[in-house]
Amino acid sequence: MERGYRHKKTSVSLINYHFIFCPKRRRKVLVGPVRERLITLINETATEIDCEVLALEVMPEHVHLFVSAPPDLAPNQIVGRFKGKSSRFLRLEYPSLRRLPSLWTRRYFVSTAGNVSRATIERYIAAQTTRG
Repeated sequence: MERGYRHKKTSVSLINYHFIFCPKRRRKVLVGPVRERLITLINETATEIDCEVLALEVMPEHVHLFVSAPPDLAPNQIVGRFKGKSSRFLRLEYPSLRRLPSLWTRRYFVSTAGNVSRATIERYIAAQTTRG
């Protein structure tokens, strides 16, 4: 999928969302194999819902996700799919995560971005790993 406009039968769109979401009580559980599995699940989910992951950074206590989305999905539907599928599979595969009341908090951050600020957001997300 190209990184510009989406061309569908009846529409042309450019909708990019930057999501940030955290584990319950901001616990640092997104490390090691859990982190790697989460990355795989996010990429699988993106394909299923016709989104393209433009940038992704999984920190121990939060996730930055920058996606290009189709116009027929609302932001709450998109983040719901990412959080729902990842929670279900991670809690099944890693018993240590079952002790949390739920994997993710109900809250999330979302902002929109077009072509102009895409590079800025991608640099910001990439720089998250270098912060102390």
